[in-house]
Amino acid sequence: MPKILALDTSTDACSVALHVAGDIREDFRVIPRQHTKQLLPMIQAMLDDAGLKVKDLDAIAFGRGPGSFAGIRIATGVAQGLAFSAELNLLPISTLAAVALAHHLETGDQQVVAALDARMDEVYWAAYRFENGLPVLIGEERVDAPVNVCLPDASEWAGVGSGWRYLQGMSDQVKQWVTTLEVEPQGVDVQDAAENITYPTAANIARLAIQDYQEGKSVSPELALPVYLRDNVAWKKKDQQ
Repeated sequence: MPKILALDTSTDACSVALHVAGDIREDFRVIPRQHTKQLLPMIQAMLDDAGLKVKDLDAIAFGRGPGSFAGIRIATGVAQGLAFSAELNLLPISTLAAVALAHHLETGDQQVVAALDARMDEVYWAAYRFENGLPVLIGEERVDAPVNVCLPDASEWAGVGSGWRYLQGMSDQVKQWVTTLEVEPQGVDVQDAAENITYPTAANIARLAIQDYQEGKSVSPELALPVYLRDNVAWKKKDQQ
């Protein structure tokens, strides 16, 4: 089994996970605006606890987005830097797929619509069906106003992620067929609401990365780019900065 370090900083949560010999260890913290300070120490502590160095890894995975622009940049930059230093390949993993997987592992639901709050009254979202325990994307990842979120078909879907706080602004079709417990009404304290939100986590990034690694989908650091879904965000590769 591959040794994979996984990172995610795409939301208010910051997490690091390590997959070794079929076991996944994770350090998960909800620490808004502290990712830059905390991520590298979390990575070092994770590797030290396992008695590993970066060069001992087979690959590094990271949440490539969508999510917070700054957060995605942090994870991408750190992952690229570590990979360049140890001559490793990277595994960019969808944060929406990681959210869908978290829900599937907890509930067994086979049809999941993952949605993350994109701010500016929009949501990042994607629909997944699970096959052999892994999420299969139906259609494409999108950023839309809540009213434009739609379902692949008229059947029961589970809604998961912070984007479902906008449920009341979604279409009647979505309200009819989607079941979600992650509605964060306006006025709810952010810390209280955070306890009920399913975040992308490094552990689920790692779970998805294992499959991609085994299928030969790792890429060189310069090709591992973030996914924003908004066209007005520019990203320069490390060697272009």
